[in-house]
Amino acid sequence: MIYVPRTDRTLVGNWWWTVDRFMLGGVALLAVVGTILIFAASPAVGERVYGAEMHFVVKHLFFLLPASCMLVVVSLLAPLGVLRLAVGMLGLFGFLLVLTLLFAPEVKGAHRWLVLFGMPLQPSEFVKPALIVVTAYLLSRRERAKAMPTTALLVLPVLAVLAKQPDIGMAAVISLVYCAQLFVAGIAWIWVLALIGAVVFGAWQAYLWLPHFTERVNGFLDPDSLGYQIERALRAVAAGGLFGRGPGEGVQKWHLPDAHADFIFAATAEEFGIIACLFLVVVFASLILRGLWRVHETTDRFIQLAAVGLVAQFGLQALINMAVNLNLMPTKGMTLPFISYGGSSLLALAIGMGMLLALTRRGARLELPLRPELLR
Repeated sequence: MIYVPRTDRTLVGNWWWTVDRFMLGGVALLAVVGTILIFAASPAVGERVYGAEMHFVVKHLFFLLPASCMLVVVSLLAPLGVLRLAVGMLGLFGFLLVLTLLFAPEVKGAHRWLVLFGMPLQPSEFVKPALIVVTAYLLSRRERAKAMPTTALLVLPVLAVLAKQPDIGMAAVISLVYCAQLFVAGIAWIWVLALIGAVVFGAWQAYLWLPHFTERVNGFLDPDSLGYQIERALRAVAAGGLFGRGPGEGVQKWHLPDAHADFIFAATAEEFGIIACLFLVVVFASLILRGLWRVHETTDRFIQLAAVGLVAQFGLQALINMAVNLNLMPTKGMTLPFISYGGSSLLALAIGMGMLLALTRRGARLELPLRPELLR
């Protein structure tokens, strides 16, 4: 058990007594459970693709260590430090996001990953939390009439690049998080509804002009033409029953290409049962509610808007992944936070949750009006 005296005024001591240890423990629990589930679900994929059952287990652990360090280090920051980090990330990964249109190889019909130093990197994963924090700052520091046009100049180019890749699911998540931030910021309902209408219109246009997206939507709407992965995922959920077949006894994971990533929830249902899946739902719901409660406790406008956005992103990503596994939504390549395998996703989620922990620390405030020179 960690013991830090209340009289400890060091950086770590102050962090320990101000950070939300419930959220910190919840994220740690998800990371531990995710590692166990990667051990259970990934050997089949590793053997089939690389001829090594532990391939994805080793890679997951390789990314988990730096992700854990990033989460703790970012959670040590003051709100101003979080903002500076977000500005730097948005500049760097926004630039890399644009480069995906020129240099990213095609993977499953999309151009989302850059290969840097021999490792695949998905810049959009890192753009998400950075964009949320920077948007929150602009909404909190500008008059309402000017805030929306200013933030739209940041959000719309990102959505345009995502649509071009294409990554409609990621664009939808960013749009919905932006709507949530505008709602909390007190923007008139008409503008929020107009933005939601624009998202719906954009999805319709994507359905008309993007064959890959059209195929996924048609497969979802037609129960007689389920996609291969969805059919296998539903079989896995049905076969698991209440308590599952047992660790390592899953059958469908040998046929699911993404059993370790996008469909790890279905693999969990087969081996550990619906009870284990409900446990995961409870953990995610508890973290979301705890985050919203901490937002309710603060009076700092920037922290409110940034934390709401980060909680909404975390919750939407979990909801979409689980809904896809249960065939409640069209398939979308979105990981289950801290559970699925995925290097870029794991690192970006760690940074995002580190930002949330930093912003919701007891007494955290962006006290001084920010001047442009403070962001240099």
